[in-house]
Amino acid sequence: MGIENLTWQMVLIVAVGVFLASFMDAIAGGGGIISIPTYLIAGLPAHMALGTNKVSAGIGTIASTARFVKNGYVDWALALPSVGLALIGSHFGTSLQLMIPEAYLEYLLLIVLPVVAFVVLRQRTFPETAGQIARRKQTLIVLLASLVVGAYDGFYGPGTGTFLLLIYCNLAKMDVRTAGGNVKLVNFASNVGAFVTSLRSGQVFLALGLIGAVTSLLGHFLGAGLAIKNGSKIVKPTVIIVLILLAVKVIQQLVTGD
Repeated sequence: MGIENLTWQMVLIVAVGVFLASFMDAIAGGGGIISIPTYLIAGLPAHMALGTNKVSAGIGTIASTARFVKNGYVDWALALPSVGLALIGSHFGTSLQLMIPEAYLEYLLLIVLPVVAFVVLRQRTFPETAGQIARRKQTLIVLLASLVVGAYDGFYGPGTGTFLLLIYCNLAKMDVRTAGGNVKLVNFASNVGAFVTSLRSGQVFLALGLIGAVTSLLGHFLGAGLAIKNGSKIVKPTVIIVLILLAVKVIQQLVTGD
């Protein structure tokens, strides 16, 4: 699809939907829960919606990532190898996505979501300070999560940032702000890997994705500022909303077959 296929309705739907998605994504991840259905509503077929979403998601993440980096909320020793593994994971995840029906992943999510929701609901707050953990163990957890969740992001995507944030905070014992900064870098890398793979397969509507990127940048900038200022007070309720929306979306797709 090219620029001649653009309509004002498509532009309006994507501009509004992607802004809301990126605002949520900057706070606690999960923006794909909104942005992918937005591209589907705009009229893109499923695989192209997933590929095009990586354009706006990847560019938009730059804004929130920059705010975390500027404020010093990145553990670079963990972030740099995580970025490389996320790129590898997302490439293979996207390659698999282009061959396998999405329903398989949706059934898996129905198993994973209750577990993730239980962890979030029983946790009073996300940690404002880092916990005690051996550095080698922390590194192993972070790198493995970056590879596996990066592959999931390439395969499908919604909830990627949320899943990473939960793992970094609960298992790797990172504080919520540093975890948020590292999540943004890893999520950006997985978006790039998935985008390149989708683009090579002709599954990206570049013109529409770049339009979405404009409002995505704004949403990420505003959302990141709110997350840095309020920390766990804003992150926890947003994570819960993300998980609920993701569960509803998966169940709806399985019931209707859309």
